[in-house]
Amino acid sequence: MTGASGDIGRKTLLHLLKLRPANELIGLVRDPAKAEDLTAKGIELRQGDYLDTVSLAEAFKGVDKLMLTATHAFTERNKAHGNVIDEAEKAGVKHIVFMPIYRKKNSTVTMKEITAEDIFTEEKLKASGINYTLAYHPPFLEALFFYLGPKAQETGVHVPAGDHKFAAATRDDLAAAHAAILTGEGHENKSYVLTGAPAISFSDVADILSKLEGKKVPYSKITPEEYLQLVGKGVPDFIAQFVLEWVVNMGAGEWEEQTKDLETLIGRKATTPTEFFRHNYLTK
Repeated sequence: MTGASGDIGRKTLLHLLKLRPANELIGLVRDPAKAEDLTAKGIELRQGDYLDTVSLAEAFKGVDKLMLTATHAFTERNKAHGNVIDEAEKAGVKHIVFMPIYRKKNSTVTMKEITAEDIFTEEKLKASGINYTLAYHPPFLEALFFYLGPKAQETGVHVPAGDHKFAAATRDDLAAAHAAILTGEGHENKSYVLTGAPAISFSDVADILSKLEGKKVPYSKITPEEYLQLVGKGVPDFIAQFVLEWVVNMGAGEWEEQTKDLETLIGRKATTPTEFFRHNYLTK
């Protein structure tokens, strides 16, 4: 499991522990000190960096299946992902699972730092000859904390978005799907579109928060410039622009499609937005 000290990587390993013994699991980390909780559970940690091919070659010895956790935007993503695939191929890894962001069929949307790099990684993975699985991700429900602000239930939902819906999912549910793919059979050379349910719009978010809070949470459409002022406090301009792209595309319906792939893989209903907000976003 690459990126084992990160949120998705750690959650995937914790779900894998429910399905496989710890001695069958390996976590790749840059700093083992940041994943001591995994070591305490019996998971072997191997130190490595996507940009250090020598460390990857050592870390991938004896590995049969590998989860390639997408690295952060605004980094050398093509080089990082390419190194992982190249070294996995040399090490004899038999199966790689990758987590690109879902792209709607015939979409003309181009997301800086995401779309091109995801396409590069998918094409390189398919050309490698290694069995692969593409687990396409929707927007994360957790990201709404940043997109809307941590106190939207008090200040309201104010976004420069359209009225389309988006099928967001929690990182934990997506991690459970990763674990199911990595431990299951018949997933080779397949793609899954992992979507949450039900799909919601930003106005739906305001309605959900209103019902949970027992008071009216306002919803309004604002200009992109006004939105940048809201989310841009304390963050670099390029990050604010990145967030704006996500929110605009969510409101435009880029991720409104729903499938049963996530539900089928995890064997239960996905966490609903209402359930997520009830446990994570209410006024304390």
